[in-house]
Amino acid sequence: MTAAGLTDLQQKQLSHVDEMLQESSDNQSSDNQSLAKALFFGRFSEQAVFPFPEQNEDAIASLDTFLGELRTFCKDNIDAAAIDSEGKIPASVIEGLGQLGVLGFTADTSVGGQGGSQFEFCKIMEVLGEHCSSTASFVSSQQSVGLKALELFGNDAQKEKWGQAIATGAKSIAFALTESQAGSDISNVRTRAELNGDDAFTISGDKRWITNGADADVVIVMARTPDHAHPDGAVTAFLVPMDAAGVKVTDERLDKIGFRGIATSNISLTDVKVSAADVLGEQGAGMELVDTVLAFRRMTMNSAAVGAAKFCIEKMIERANGRHQFGITLGSFELVQQKIATAAADCYAMESANLHMAKALTAESPDCDTEAAMLKVFGSETLWTTVNDCMQVWGGAGVFTDQPFERLVRDARLSLIGDCANDALRSFIALVGFRHVGRDLNSNEDGLVSGLRKKLGVMGESLVNPTLPIKHDHLKFYARGISKQIGQLSWQLKMALSKNGSKVYAQQHVQGRLADVATELFMASCVYARISAVVVNGTISQTNRDREFKVAQLYLSLAQRRNEHRLEDMKQNCDKEISSVAEDLLGNDE
Repeated sequence: MTAAGLTDLQQKQLSHVDEMLQESSDNQSSDNQSLAKALFFGRFSEQAVFPFPEQNEDAIASLDTFLGELRTFCKDNIDAAAIDSEGKIPASVIEGLGQLGVLGFTADTSVGGQGGSQFEFCKIMEVLGEHCSSTASFVSSQQSVGLKALELFGNDAQKEKWGQAIATGAKSIAFALTESQAGSDISNVRTRAELNGDDAFTISGDKRWITNGADADVVIVMARTPDHAHPDGAVTAFLVPMDAAGVKVTDERLDKIGFRGIATSNISLTDVKVSAADVLGEQGAGMELVDTVLAFRRMTMNSAAVGAAKFCIEKMIERANGRHQFGITLGSFELVQQKIATAAADCYAMESANLHMAKALTAESPDCDTEAAMLKVFGSETLWTTVNDCMQVWGGAGVFTDQPFERLVRDARLSLIGDCANDALRSFIALVGFRHVGRDLNSNEDGLVSGLRKKLGVMGESLVNPTLPIKHDHLKFYARGISKQIGQLSWQLKMALSKNGSKVYAQQHVQGRLADVATELFMASCVYARISAVVVNGTISQTNRDREFKVAQLYLSLAQRRNEHRLEDMKQNCDKEISSVAEDLLGNDE
């Protein structure tokens, strides 16, 4: 389907989505089918989410011991308030995290890592997120972006040179993607690496808002290299030492609202000489690298958000039980109860989706980019709401800086924008659905009659709701609810494509709603799979099973109601009035 009437940037974004979908289609197998992408077709990918990942008792005991050591280290060595006010993580903290094995926890031993599991690392990031957002972000950037890129795309020489040093904290790494005209939309990168002989390049360009930029020893630079198939060039990743001639930090520590402890820097590269040996991965394969490491980054930062949300829930409970108003505790008021219970339910969904992702990312050629975007949107917005509600429960006592909430509010607000703004990710999620389904709706490869039959089949699939496995009678109601809304999502998406054609790629009211419905269904699917495992797990006490089921039940009920409102808004809404008023205010009188 051609997409007429779009800007150059929108066309490039669509091309990026198409390239990503082609890669996932080429790599698709029975054990790595995308749970999120199946939803757009009206399908429930059972093999993607069942069985839900569980740890054996020995692994849990070993992890609990490690997490205990990490909590002690955080309590004794990491002063989150001081890191925030001074704008720097002490070298002793980085060294200590390296000695504990945190910085290289999941990395393969070939790059100096511990070879730990993603499940375990999610729990590590929860502890760090509960304690200090800046430290959590630093660890995520080193492990989930730097070392993961080296492990998956680096050659032996690159791994030997940088892996061990980064895993121990002796050296650090940064990831330079963002530019003035390119954020996480890698399709608009303008930094260029021109050929300089047979096996050398000269890189020139400006990178901005680079996490850990001023403190890094090496930076992964995304730049365009000549490519016969792409007139504008293809994006390639390079490993560039920060002390290379022509590399300059133009702004060392940009003052920002949150995550103040980690340097965010602007960097310029002027005629920086690198060789073919500095290419990270294959030349022209930068998009694949970015999509891969962003999936790990978003999962680990969502894990940190889970930790911060759990901290806020504990603080709400503490205040609700300890503060009295009108002769009763705050916890006796239903509006306070609503905040605490909703936060607990949505936090459970965040954690459930993380655990699913931890398993999915270990598959051969994992297809998790859409799920990672959903995690980021849902997790950051849940944390923002939870922190805000926590401050509300604390009332006047919560607004002063002797409490951590002011810092948590700033960090949570930045999370809505960092690693790609949430509204941009909503459009991305919807575009994946439109392009994924649109290819089948508009395919005439087998002739007119066969193409028509295929189109009718794709449309008709949404009229039959998918089947979810039911492990316990108590889950039947929730299975039916999820199944029904998967069918509704797919039908609404296909109808939007059929009615509007390529115009739908510019209709962000529609995109936002469908993306939120799909995201909520993805989270609900993860919660459903998790609680399906819990209700039949005989090693968990009945009391704990009942308590966990109540939290999961609340989330599934909240998710269903939220999606009912979104789906209703697809039919009746104020979109035209909103656009009309906005155009007047913006001065668009055409």
